[in-house]
Amino acid sequence: MATLAVTGGTGFVGQRLLKLAVERGHRVRALTRRPQTQQRGIDWIAGDLGACGGLCDGVDAVIHVAGVINARTPAEFHAGNFEGTRVVLDAARAANVGRFVHVSSLAAREPQLSGYGASKAASEALIPAAGIDWAILRPPAVYGPGDRETFELFRLAAQGIALVPMRGRASFIHADDLAAALLALATGSASGVFEPDDGHHEGYDHGDFARLIGAAVNRQPLVLRVPRAGMLAGAAVDTALSRLRGRLPKLSFDRARYFAHPDWVSRGPAIPGWTPQIAAPEGLAATAGWYREAGWLKA
Repeated sequence: MATLAVTGGTGFVGQRLLKLAVERGHRVRALTRRPQTQQRGIDWIAGDLGACGGLCDGVDAVIHVAGVINARTPAEFHAGNFEGTRVVLDAARAANVGRFVHVSSLAAREPQLSGYGASKAASEALIPAAGIDWAILRPPAVYGPGDRETFELFRLAAQGIALVPMRGRASFIHADDLAAALLALATGSASGVFEPDDGHHEGYDHGDFARLIGAAVNRQPLVLRVPRAGMLAGAAVDTALSRLRGRLPKLSFDRARYFAHPDWVSRGPAIPGWTPQIAAPEGLAATAGWYREAGWLKA
């Protein structure tokens, strides 16, 4: 069994990763900015991406999950995703850690589209030069019980509406499968850039996936395809309203440009020792059920 250092362990994917790692007998050192309740198999290390001293001491591998997915400026994305990665990577090297698994994004394939994608591409460039055995994982769209990022798709589908890009295809993965993929890379030896998904060949047409979400909430939503100009107009409205309300926009210009891109299908080598276990109909139904039980969706 291994001792693993994890950033982002209190987040949506990170919580699942910690749970799975402990279930499989590993010991975890997890970075946290806030006090946490004691959990079997987990040593909480106080700190953040700017100061993570001690996190990597005595571990076999680092899994760097933490990052910034929404920000107001490219500089904020750079600080969270590039500088944060650099700090954790430096700590891993100083502690002579044998392996580093970095969570990036499919957005890194098209860095010109968004500040987020540019910051993730820049963070990827740090990894091979660090002199540590490494692997980079680029998740596609992630969903699962408790996820707030994809909840809006379920809420709209329950109202009988699905807003999707005009064209293109995308891959998806359940958060539990993603956690298992990360653990396989951290405890294995495969090196390179990996793009996991749920095993559905060549991803999904956006309209088809919206209908799967509709089936999960027992509706047949009207699928409305939104052109790129419409997405950018929506981003302008949401950005203006978010400034008045003092919050980050749900549909930023970054995200609008990302959604409008026609190819977010996962490709590349398979991850040794890992295969996805959760097909979209099963995973979406379980996610919708969780939303209902939690009161996020009306029964």
